[in-house]
Amino acid sequence: MTGIARKNFDSADETRPFEDGKGKLDLVNSDRGPVGRAVFEPGWQWSKHVKPIAGTDSCQADHVGYVVSGRMKIVMDDGASEEVGPGDFFTVTPGHDAWVVGDEPCVALDWNGFGGYAVPTGS
Repeated sequence: MTGIARKNFDSADETRPFEDGKGKLDLVNSDRGPVGRAVFEPGWQWSKHVKPIAGTDSCQADHVGYVVSGRMKIVMDDGASEEVGPGDFFTVTPGHDAWVVGDEPCVALDWNGFGGYAVPTGS
């Protein structure tokens, strides 16, 4: 094994589309685990565009990420909320909904929560 590894999201190991064409998740795998780059299109909301895929009441992913561009509102099941935008590092525990704020796609990288994200129930 070499000490350097390089992958490009434009040639991702896997791409998972969201419902209604509202974005996609590109996933690259490494010996340290999967890393994802998601593009959430304007109008995207987890409860509308991923919930039908995941089959859970709220997002159960544990996110550790960084927002490249755009804005997203995250609301926990208990009502706590935060808006994230360009340059923000974020962590989000399981049990939340989220949606794009504004008319610009939100692009985010995630080192923890995208490995099992938007995987159809039963897969």
